[in-house]
Amino acid sequence: MKRKAQEKKTKKIMTSESKECWLMLAPFLVLFVVFTIIPVIISLPVGFTDFDMVNKPKFTGLSNYKTLFLSDRTFIHSIRVTLVFALFSGPVSYVLCFLLAWLINELPSKFKTIFTLIFYAPSMANVYTVWQLIFSGDQYGYINSFLLNLGLITQAKQWLTDSRYILFVVIIVQLWISLGAGFLALRAGFQNIDRSLYEAGAIEGIKNRWQELIYITIPSMKPQMLFAAVMQIVAAFTADITGRMLVGFPSTDYAAHTIMTHAYDYGWVRYEMGYSSAICTILFVIMYIANKIITKFLAKED
Repeated sequence: MKRKAQEKKTKKIMTSESKECWLMLAPFLVLFVVFTIIPVIISLPVGFTDFDMVNKPKFTGLSNYKTLFLSDRTFIHSIRVTLVFALFSGPVSYVLCFLLAWLINELPSKFKTIFTLIFYAPSMANVYTVWQLIFSGDQYGYINSFLLNLGLITQAKQWLTDSRYILFVVIIVQLWISLGAGFLALRAGFQNIDRSLYEAGAIEGIKNRWQELIYITIPSMKPQMLFAAVMQIVAAFTADITGRMLVGFPSTDYAAHTIMTHAYDYGWVRYEMGYSSAICTILFVIMYIANKIITKFLAKED
């Protein structure tokens, strides 16, 4: 009887805590459902229509998708740009988030918060004006001035207008501002590791920090690493505003024209919402496949 009473009491406490958690999550969940889930669901059928936000949607079947793959050369180009961008910025930013979170975790407690804020702040701030000054195409731009003084170049490079450099510059800036929610999740993951595991590892023969990282830290942080990976996938494949703010819209020879930029062009410039929704649906499928591949590697059972 005592055991049943104790189990009932424990269940009641857990239910109460669960209600409190859902209550605290409610504001975010409402906004997430209204501004993310519902628009995504609506965009799927809209992709099969001709819709300009004024007249009623007109069903066109697979017309939008046929046009995308058979006639829209800019869209095909945007796929290549997005894949290159994602292959470089996604994995690099993910590793960078992990290494910075690990290094910050090794600092004394009083410095952890300061350096976390320093590296997280760029993801919240509008830093494009600063980067435009750094990569300015005249001799007064910081990069050009530095290279000219060293004698590495003889004339100023047009970093933001020459198609040979545009994507490279956008990737660099994206890496700088990519330390967002994934970075914070990894920081929290390092702090939540049971310290007794390190003591047990020392007894078992682990001798240095690298061995601790491989055999204890990483296995203990799989949920946070999976979350950070998903966030970096989303950031890499939906990158758009960085290119538009940095190199203009459209960029020279569409060098920074990603799938998301293409969707923005047709959705908010031309108001062809049906076509834009079709673009977003294809992007969703690409992201879903990439997410499944990453999950396969990071979410395996131990």
